[in-house]
Amino acid sequence: MIARVRAATPGDAAALAELRWEFRAGRETAVEDHAAFIARCAAWMRHELECDTWRAWAAIDDSGVIIGQVWVDLIEKVPNPVGERERHAYLSNLYVKPNARGGTGTALLEAALEWAGANHIDSIVLWPTERSVTLYRRHRFTPDGRVMERKL
Repeated sequence: MIARVRAATPGDAAALAELRWEFRAGRETAVEDHAAFIARCAAWMRHELECDTWRAWAAIDDSGVIIGQVWVDLIEKVPNPVGERERHAYLSNLYVKPNARGGTGTALLEAALEWAGANHIDSIVLWPTERSVTLYRRHRFTPDGRVMERKL
């Protein structure tokens, strides 16, 4: 079953925060209490969606429950006079509950890609999980090798 995908709203923040917990605490041991994390994450998500800083999409099952999400942040470079691209996006937190997989992640990714195309995004960067690499490759994502990172 592929869920219905719609733009996330500030009112979705608590449910989206729960999915974030499930996604991340399901992969590594949490160092923060569940309730404290949900409160902190939901407040952050609500703020970002209210300010339209980040964009997010939610996958909704037949009973109206949010079962998946994806987030995108616009990264605008300083304008320059040459032909270098200036509008990029960071795609993050693509997650679907395990019992709802089978096309829902694709639908979420395609919603984000549609938004990126409509908003003249030049490129999208992301850090995939090992399991998600095939999904991104099917949508023409490639390891570029030009992104550098410094952890502080």
